[in-house]
Amino acid sequence: MVMLRRINDALPGLVAGIILYGIIIQITGVWFVEDRVSYSIGLWYGITIAIGMAINLAKVIFDSVTIYGEENANRRIIMKSVMRYAVVVILFFILGYFKFGSLYTALIGILGLKVSAYVQPLFQKIAGKLSGRSDAAPDGEGK
Repeated sequence: MVMLRRINDALPGLVAGIILYGIIIQITGVWFVEDRVSYSIGLWYGITIAIGMAINLAKVIFDSVTIYGEENANRRIIMKSVMRYAVVVILFFILGYFKFGSLYTALIGILGLKVSAYVQPLFQKIAGKLSGRSDAAPDGEGK
C-alpha cells in the first residue's frame, strides 16, 4: 500500500474499496447462480482488471503531469486511456473465447472501479473521524 500511496494518496483507498466491493458481490451473489465457479472466476477477473485500471490511471496521470508538462499531458493521458480500454476489450475477448468465467460478472467486477471511486471519499471521511485525525476538514470548511 505504501507503493500505491507514492503514486497517489487516494489510490490505496480506491484499491481497498474495489476489493471490498468484490467481497460483497461475491458473498451476496454466489448464492443466486447455478454455475458458482464461472460466477466467481468472472467476478475476480473483473476485479483484477479494475485494480489494474486504477493503478494504471493513477500512474499515467502522475507521469504525464510530472514528466511531460501540462501542455503535453492531456494528449498522453488520452492516448494511454485508449490503450487501457483496448487492453480491457482484449481481456474480455480472451474471457469470452475460452469461456472460463462469466462475462457478466466480469463486467460487474470492473464496475467496482466506479463504485469505489464514488464511495472512497465517504470511507476516507469516516476513517478520518474514527482515527481522530485533525487534518480532515469539518463540514463547510475547505470550500
